Amino acid sequence: MTYPVMLEGERFTAVVVGGGEVAARKTRALLDGGVAVTVVAPTAVDDLTALAAAGRIRWESRELRDTDIASATIVIAATDRVEVNHHVARLVSARGALVNVVDDPPAGNFVTPSVHRSGDLTIAVSTGRTPAAAAAIRANIARDFDARYAAAIGSLRSLRDRLFAAGAHDQWRRASRELIGENFCAEVEDGTLEPRIASWR
Repeated sequence: MTYPVMLEGERFTAVVVGGGEVAARKTRALLDGGVAVTVVAPTAVDDLTALAAAGRIRWESRELRDTDIASATIVIAATDRVEVNHHVARLVSARGALVNVVDDPPAGNFVTPSVHRSGDLTIAVSTGRTPAAAAAIRANIARDFDARYAAAIGSLRSLRDRLFAAGAHDQWRRASRELIGENFCAEVEDGTLEPRIASWR
């Protein structure tokens, strides 16, 4: 059994152990979620070295030390050495932090879903231990939930922020009931929702 959650990325720090292509994909996903990332690996693929050169991640170009993962709230074990990945998993799990082992998910305590992002919209898909199926489902979702949804959700958020800033919480509750109903998706897709949001009073 799994329990899906959305983490506020800026409140977390991550260490990615490993410098290969999988580590690079995991690092990109963490950055997309607003997480501060340190990569620990003697060598790294070009994508990671470019991120380090741009100041987007910290790269410790050496073998792992246990102290590297002593305080991170999220740890990704992504080396090509099973014994290292399992060592990382044991240490992190023992202190109750989050750890993902890319080549052996049961050794960790969380898995990463396949994610579609469009503006403030984030849709995550998990199929257990069949990630290719999750990726196929995500691709289908991405075709349907495109930039129109990002624009609509952004407009709703702006309306909410404006009303909350004015202390008009009751007005937002009324707006959300009127604007987000059973026809929400149809109105996003036919372009009728945005004018309703813009003219809402």
